[in-house]
Amino acid sequence: MGKLLSNFRTTILLSLVLAGVMILSFGRIAPGGFDQSFWQAVFRWTHVVAGILWIGLLYYFNFVQIRVMPNIPAELKPAVSKHIAPEALFWFRWSALATVVAGLAVMLMRGHAYAAEVMTFGLAQGLTEDQKGFTLMGIGTWLAIIMFLNVWGIIWPNQKRALGIVVVDDAAKAKAARVAMLGSRTNLLLSLPMLTSMAMYQTLFG
Repeated sequence: MGKLLSNFRTTILLSLVLAGVMILSFGRIAPGGFDQSFWQAVFRWTHVVAGILWIGLLYYFNFVQIRVMPNIPAELKPAVSKHIAPEALFWFRWSALATVVAGLAVMLMRGHAYAAEVMTFGLAQGLTEDQKGFTLMGIGTWLAIIMFLNVWGIIWPNQKRALGIVVVDDAAKAKAARVAMLGSRTNLLLSLPMLTSMAMYQTLFG
């Protein structure tokens, strides 16, 4: 068992297999079987798993890496910038994409009317009292989309320059590092309102 758990790839593949068995088991006992509700649940599972990875890495960058980097001795910083950061950014950007795609899939599978209400903050059919929950869910959805666009449009391009993946002069590298940091801090700022929207809506409105 120790040998199995010592290998990351083996561990995560086994975890996925076990999760797959659980998912299939839910499909077999669900009232509608492997119907649209089942696939909505699968996309929701994907949305949650990818979201945990995305926001977890966002918090790692902001709670740990950005804060600690100035105190790391100069000779040790390349270990972070050349090995840890590029790997973390790979999972960070692709989990952001997976989170948003899976979330939009869940929304669309709940019906075009539901999707229209969410994306228009409940204005699609007039903002009546019973539509106000869509306003708060829409805010969370659009915050997540803005955060995703920030990852791919601002943070990642500037991190490539800051980490030397794209070669630029020292002044451009320093500027890129600051822009990437501010982009990451922006997502940190937006993350709690976004998560509040998602968690509260699903609990109170389903």
